[in-house]
Parts: sequence; structure tokens; C-alpha cells
Amino acid sequence: MKQGNGFDYIGEFSQAPKFTGNRVNMKYIVLILLALTSGAFASEFDESMEKATQGEAWAQFNLGIMYDNGDGVPENDAEAVKWFRKAADQGYAVAQFNLGLMYANGEGVPENDAEAVKWFRKAAEQGYADAQFNLGVMYANGDGVPENYIKAHVWWSMAKTKGNEIAKEYIKVLKTKMTNDQIAEGQALASKCYESNYKDCD
Repeated sequence: MKQGNGFDYIGEFSQAPKFTGNRVNMKYIVLILLALTSGAFASEFDESMEKATQGEAWAQFNLGIMYDNGDGVPENDAEAVKWFRKAADQGYAVAQFNLGLMYANGEGVPENDAEAVKWFRKAAEQGYADAQFNLGVMYANGDGVPENYIKAHVWWSMAKTKGNEIAKEYIKVLKTKMTNDQIAEGQALASKCYESNYKDCD
């Protein structure tokens, strides 16, 4: 993915919903080490595989994470993509976001910014803040879509409403590159987007 205007996207995978926060503390490291020695990943894999083959989106997503990280199975980006896609096709927002990252980074699939935009948009329209942020980056840099500061402003504004501090800073920088008319248009469109629950954002 190009970084034409210097705006970077969020590139870390979102984990399963049971994990929160961005930092791993020592308690989790100890639990992971215990789990590795007790075979917990293997049983979690078996349970996820059973539910995933029954069509459970959360389990398909979990398998994607397991293959991406090599938890209980050999690391395999192509398999991660396969399972993220199954969950994403069912509308599972975090899987849509992760699938977008796979396309943006060319992991398990050929790099394709237009596909990354497609999946970020699907998750963004469900209110997933990291996807909203990354969609803004794609518009700001012109990756996979024509460069459009107004749309970047809109999507970063949506991410900002969800507490994304980087979006807040990026909006400040972006405004220095926009005319007053563009800023006003971006703010009006952001209002419309927010009020429509992310459905009327163009």
C-alpha cells in the first residue's frame, strides 16, 4: 500500500471479541504460556472448526485469527483469508476489517487496495471505528480510490466520534490541505453520515 500523503492506516489485526485493549500485560503472557503447554489452543481450534463448519461467523473469525497468528495450527495467511472471508461474507464487521488488512498488506492474497477499501467500507458502515479510520486513510492517500480529502474528513470524523485520537490529529493535518469550502462540505457530509448511521456518507 502506498503512503502518498504520509497518512498511515491501522495495521494491526483485531482480535477475537473476548480480548480487549491494545497492550499485552504479563498476566496474558503467563496465560498464553500455560495454554500452549496444556493444549488449550488445540481444543479451542477443534471447537472453532466445528462451529465454523456449521456456519457460525464468530468461529470462522476465530479460525482466521488462529491461522494468522499460528495459534494451535501452523501460521497460514491464505487459510486466515479463507476464514476471514467466510465470516466477512456474513457481515461480521471485525472479519471485514481484518480481510481489508490482508488485501492492503498483500498477506494471503495479492495486494489490492481497491479490495481493501471494499472491506473497510463494509465494516465502517457498521460503525467499526478502526475500519472508519482506515477508510479515511485510503481516501487521503488515494489508495484504491481517487484521492478525496472530503471523504477522508468524513470517515475520520466518524472514527473520532468513537474515540479514535489519531483520527482527531489527522483531521487537524488534513484541514491544512483543504479549502474552507471543502472543510464545510466535509463537516456537513460527516453530520449526514453520522445521522444516517453511516449509510449516507457520500
